[in-house]
Amino acid sequence: MSTINLTTPGLGGGLRDVLRSRYLLKLLVQKELKVRYRGSILGLLWSYVKPGVQFVVFWFALGIFLGMNRNTENYPIYLFSGIVLINFFSEALGNASRSIVGNGGLIKKIYLPRELFPVASVWVSAIHFVPQLLVLLIACFIAGWKPGFAQIAAGLIGFLIVALLAIGLGLFFGAVNVYFRDSENFVDMLLMIATWASPVLYSWTMVRDGLFDAFGAGAGQVLHTIYQVNPLTIAVELFHFAFWMPTTTIGVTDQLAAVPANLLDLWMPIGVAISVFVILAGQFTFRRLEGRFAQEL
Repeated sequence: MSTINLTTPGLGGGLRDVLRSRYLLKLLVQKELKVRYRGSILGLLWSYVKPGVQFVVFWFALGIFLGMNRNTENYPIYLFSGIVLINFFSEALGNASRSIVGNGGLIKKIYLPRELFPVASVWVSAIHFVPQLLVLLIACFIAGWKPGFAQIAAGLIGFLIVALLAIGLGLFFGAVNVYFRDSENFVDMLLMIATWASPVLYSWTMVRDGLFDAFGAGAGQVLHTIYQVNPLTIAVELFHFAFWMPTTTIGVTDQLAAVPANLLDLWMPIGVAISVFVILAGQFTFRRLEGRFAQEL
């Protein structure tokens, strides 16, 4: 007698189903873009306006008023290369964590791989990231940017680390948010901290020196290592290595003062490994909780 393999209702094959449903993913991305800019005059141009205003505010507050322009060569490029990456992470995670609840009506009506919703949110954020990256590239070329293979690879891997991290956390918080809506507030708090928890507005040497002065060499080194192991910190430093450092003289004369030691051969693999672990943990949590999405929504 032949046997029939039964599966739990509402339980899919995980992210593998997303790869098999690329057409549905494309439709969801198009839907999100249309809904987001419905009735908007500027439309996708907001991808330029919002980060532009954010950059000007931080540049005046930190670059001019607090003197970071004097302390950091080509500070505007240093600042913007970090802002575009953190903005991508903030938008991707914020939207992905709300994607299941936001599409509750669709989830209750038909079955489709539920992972599509967080992944589509990250994809939309990547579309918004492209115009900001183009602006950054133009500024870098004006400043004399001549990247090598290592810089280009570092930029790509930095983006990959953040994308994987956003998908993994988006799967986790997107699933938890169905049961506990407090997770939305937790994500908002996490994103508020993200900008300041990575060397976007300041240099990594300021963190090292501040920790050493406050806690001594021993404890300061431990705390700085904990700070450095943050995958967002690693990704931002990879972007600095890729876009900012080739436009400076310090990148030629004293590379260790520009980016942390062992950035490429130690911290970059650690960042990739942590992001992969997060996406696996997020997928595991999502699959454990997705069976009752329709009932809870």
